[in-house]
Amino acid sequence: MKITKLTTYRLAPRWMFLKIETDAGITGWGEPVIEGKARTVETAVQEFAPYLIGQDPARINDLWQVMYRGGFYRGGAILMSAIAGIDQALWDIKGKALGVPVYQLLGGLVRDKMKVYSWVGGDRPADVIEDIKRLRLGGFDTFKMNGSEEMGLIASAAQVDAAVGRIAEIRAAFGNEIEFGIDFHGRIGAPMAKVMLRELEPFRPLFVEEPVLAEQDETYARLAQHTSIPLAAGERMYSRFDFKRVFQAGGLSIVQPDLSHAGGITECLKIASMAEAYDVALAPHCPLGPIALAACLAVDFVSHNAVLQEQSMGIHYNKGGELLDYVLNKDDFHIDGGFIKPLSKPGLGVEVDEERVIEASKSAPDWRNPLWRHADGSVAEW
Repeated sequence: MKITKLTTYRLAPRWMFLKIETDAGITGWGEPVIEGKARTVETAVQEFAPYLIGQDPARINDLWQVMYRGGFYRGGAILMSAIAGIDQALWDIKGKALGVPVYQLLGGLVRDKMKVYSWVGGDRPADVIEDIKRLRLGGFDTFKMNGSEEMGLIASAAQVDAAVGRIAEIRAAFGNEIEFGIDFHGRIGAPMAKVMLRELEPFRPLFVEEPVLAEQDETYARLAQHTSIPLAAGERMYSRFDFKRVFQAGGLSIVQPDLSHAGGITECLKIASMAEAYDVALAPHCPLGPIALAACLAVDFVSHNAVLQEQSMGIHYNKGGELLDYVLNKDDFHIDGGFIKPLSKPGLGVEVDEERVIEASKSAPDWRNPLWRHADGSVAEW
């Protein structure tokens, strides 16, 4: 079997699908994208194509090394996201060719179902509370929300009180009926992170995500010494080499590699194993589409330290497209009691509605994240 063609489809709301075709008639699907940089990743995928056309898709490890080591410059968000989507599609092909789900190729299940959570949008407590009530009807009991709006390196007491008050209202509204993580989203610098973590401790969040930006990862260990809240990060780390430094320094309780950004299934399995060796939990980042989610689940179901899985059904970012819009086997993604079962079909387990994908790709928007500024006019982290 040989690879014959790679085709990309940019789609609403901010996704991109990749189809890899073979001369055996078996196709694989992946999801290579950086939100807001889909066209750039699309170009990178096509630049990898000459290394893949005519090759045996079953040699996933070798093709991964060719893409990673075949160029003098390597790593980073764009190249690793391109590799990630290609890697997902190659695993999809292998599973379909052998007639088994990908997780069977990775050693088989370590659990029968996987805990999932949902993003909750809105910057006002009333909006968040209403969104949680809506999502609870769909079976969710675990959530994640932003910790604050823009916040300077040194923030006022009023800003801190507003951010903490928002979390306090949500905990008061639901008590212990729900659990939630708080995403600082890189908006809070190291000087204020310690303050915010101290103020949030009484509300016992499951975790605080990106307590500071990944480029300040040397701060994680120091912050962890001052809080009992588990710290999580990893969506802006792109390889086991990025994670290596964090594991060595300590501080993180949960790592969140993104299966569409961090080299795909092949690389994230290695990251998961590294995390397990350090007694660190795995909770893959995934505010993307169905193929990305399926790839995450393939890793979750074979990783003993996987504890939570993010997913994007009904989240506030999805304007113009929903996770199941491009899926034929929608029932396989059913969430029951906050859990999802293994996708049982061969490969990644997603039956892509190709006709809808092709049609939707004809008018795909170019998504951009907001550009925020502080009161003094300087650029703020979004």
